[in-house]
Formats: sequence, structure tokens, C-alpha cells
Amino acid sequence: MSETVQHNSALLVHFILTLEDGSAAESTRERGKPALFRLGDGSLSDALEQHLLGLQRGDKRKFTLPPESAFGPTNPNLIQFFLRRDFAQTGVPDVGTIMLFSGVAGNDMPGIIRDVTEESVTVDFNHPLSGQAITFDLEVLDIDPVQQEASHADSAG
Repeated sequence: MSETVQHNSALLVHFILTLEDGSAAESTRERGKPALFRLGDGSLSDALEQHLLGLQRGDKRKFTLPPESAFGPTNPNLIQFFLRRDFAQTGVPDVGTIMLFSGVAGNDMPGIIRDVTEESVTVDFNHPLSGQAITFDLEVLDIDPVQQEASHADSAG
């Protein structure tokens, strides 16, 4: 059981993600359910992990990551144009709608409808927060909670 966040730690955290305009993009407190972050498994950016290393249970930290360290820059290759007739079965969606599209490998990819004209529909497959600096305001609730439960179970047996 670790008292501080290390390279292979799992953290139970509450966080608020804030955009440059001050609006909240996501809040675990609002949902009433903390998030589990796993360092070292590739799910978090290196820059985010660096801000988490060394934190202890109960610590609070607020920091801002530039777009390339948060959700990445906007990739123009992920903005695609479809003919309106491609939406004959589902109906032409409104701008701002998030839809699932079938990818080449058969997996579903979410896309945001950015523009609708008489001829085409513009779909953005970038992460919704790509291209934006993100401020993280987080609190560490627990460190390695699963390992603690497992070690308690092992010692109780």
C-alpha cells in the first residue's frame, strides 16, 4: 500500500475539468461518482501523470494542460464530409448532434455534426475537447484502493 502516488498507482479522484472560458466540461462531483485513474497504463497523458506523481491521499491540486498534453490538437483529417443522402435512413441530424458511425474495423466512432448544407453534412471525429487547454481541479480520495482491498482480503484469510 503506497502513501504517495507513484508511476504504477491507481487513484480514486474527484475532478472538475474547466475550459478556457471558465465553463465546466466535466465534473465527477456533479455526477456523484469519483473516477479511477491508473498511472502507467497509457490511458493518461504523460503531462497529466507528472502532475499526479507525489500526491498523497487528501491532496488537492489545480493545474492547466495545453491542448497537446490534454486531449490533443484538433486533427483536420478527422473532419469528414458526407453527402446528405448518406443520412436517408436516419434523417439529417442537427448541428451539434453526436452520432455513432461505423468505423472501417466495425467499431463505432462518435462524431459531432459541425455543419449541414443543402449538399453535405460535416462530421468531426476529434475528441470534443481536442484543441483546448484544460484546467484540472482534482482531489485525491484514495491511492491503490483495489490493492488495499486485496491485501486486506489476503490477510483476513
